[in-house]
Formats: sequence, C-alpha cells, structure tokens
Amino acid sequence: IQGSTPAILMLFLLNAVFRGAGDAAIAMRVLWIANFINLILDPLFIFGFGPVPGMGVTGAAVATTVGRSIAVVIQLVTLFRGRTRVRVQWRHLKPDWPILHNLTRLSSTGMLQYLIATASWVGIVRLISTFGTTILAGNTIAVRIIMFTILPSWGISNAAATLVGQNLGAGKPDRAESAVWKIGVYNMTFLGTLGIILFSIPRPLISLFTQDPGVIEAGVEALRIFSVGYLFYALGMVLTQAFNGAGDTRTPTLINVGCLWMFEIPAAWVLAHPLGFGETGVFWSVPVADGLVTLVALWIFKKGAWKLRKV
Repeated sequence: IQGSTPAILMLFLLNAVFRGAGDAAIAMRVLWIANFINLILDPLFIFGFGPVPGMGVTGAAVATTVGRSIAVVIQLVTLFRGRTRVRVQWRHLKPDWPILHNLTRLSSTGMLQYLIATASWVGIVRLISTFGTTILAGNTIAVRIIMFTILPSWGISNAAATLVGQNLGAGKPDRAESAVWKIGVYNMTFLGTLGIILFSIPRPLISLFTQDPGVIEAGVEALRIFSVGYLFYALGMVLTQAFNGAGDTRTPTLINVGCLWMFEIPAAWVLAHPLGFGETGVFWSVPVADGLVTLVALWIFKKGAWKLRKV
C-alpha cells in the first residue's frame, strides 16, 4: 500500500486544483472512476480469477494502487489538454521559487491545523480507553458513523474555501462573506437534520456493527451526545474553510490549539475523573469543544480581517 502513496498525494492535490478552479464536478468524477476500478479489481486480485492469481491482502493494495494511478493519469490528461478552467503547459513545470515559498508557508500551518485536530482525537480515545475495551469499542463505532455522515458536509464546506478564494481574488470581499453565510445555512440544515436522525435512532445504527449489549449501550450514548454538536460543527467547518480559502491558515490552527488541546482534552479529563462523570464526561467534551471552536471562529470571522489577506 506504500507504493500507492504518490498516487494518493497526486490524486488529492490535483482534485484540490479542480475545486479551486470551480470544477468540483471533475474532481468528483475522478474519485468515482478511482473507486469503481478499485471495486472491480479488489475481488479479482484478492481471490484470483482465471490466469490472475489470488494475492490476498496484497491484492487489495495492488487494486487500490492501480485505481488511483489511473485516476491520476486522467487528471493529468484533463489538465494538459485544457478541458478544465486550468490548463497546464510544459513551461509551467519550471520551478517558481517565490510561489513555492508562499505555498510552503501556507501549507505548513495548514498541515499543522489538521494534525492538531486529528491528534486531539487520540487524546480523547486515550481517556476513553481507561474505562475498558467495551466502552472503547462503542465509541469507535459511534465515531465511524459520525465520520461517514459528515463526509457530504465536508464537500459543502470545501465550496466555502473555493468561493472565498475566487471572490477575494476578484476584489469582491462582500460577495465572499455572503457566500460563507449561505453555505453555513445549507450545511447547518443538512447536518442538523442528520443530527436529529442520529439522536433519534442510534440503537439500530450501532447494532449493525455489533451484538454485544455493552458495546451497543456505549455506542448509543456516544452517538447521541456527539450528534448534539452537529449544528455547531456544521457552521464551524464552513468558517474554518473560509479562513483557509482566504489564505489565512494560521487562524484555524490557533483556534484548534486553544479549543481542542487547551480546552477539550483537559475538560474531558476533569469531567471524567475529578467530577466523576466517567466516559459520559469524555463524550460531552466533544460537542462542547466543537461549540467553542464555532463561537471563536464566528467572532474572528465577523471582525473581517480575513478580507484583507493577500496570498
């Protein structure tokens, strides 16, 4: 699977180019092609068929690499043939050191931003693990369901970054702000509706993955509590992507440090142990921290300094 790493990087990098140019449909089609090829080749390479030998787990890795590599080839052909709003020519491959320096500056804080957000979950899982494997398993199932349901919401939020970047580049900051508010309403409507569904029927969803009564109870509690924060999370991710689209990756990074590391993890520990709420306290720290992220991002966004960013 390590061999597919360059293909994975190129796949998501070039899709970001398409989205930034306003051609999100192309990015979506490329991912469809990659996943479709993967679905076809997986059973063929894993179990074997005719002259193709079964390779087991290795076959799954080969199928993934082939699917994503073909998708990257399609992306490159599309870019070089000018079938999108961005056309790449051979002369563009010459290194432009000022631009590379600017990209490195922006991407370094961007990487740190997501690293902090992801690593905060590691701290939460470590706290939950102190209450036993049953609670940990229930939490894991709940988180997997959460991650699956918010994927469309991430796509909606990415539109905020694209529209902010395009409108600021066109010298229309007011239109950029208007786009963010509209996307925020759409995302809150979508994710808020999902939150109501998850809160209402968590048991059937958790039961799809396990029949262990203890795991089901833990998963039901976690899923209900996490879903409470969906409205906050919906607006928060849109605002964060708006900052990123304006080239201000530093602000979301600092928000994540303050709200996720300096607040969420200590609050989870205090609620779980000194205050005696156990795993329930850890669960509640997640939507509370998400709410804090949204409120801080909203306060900074309304101040409007992001409109003056130059990339």
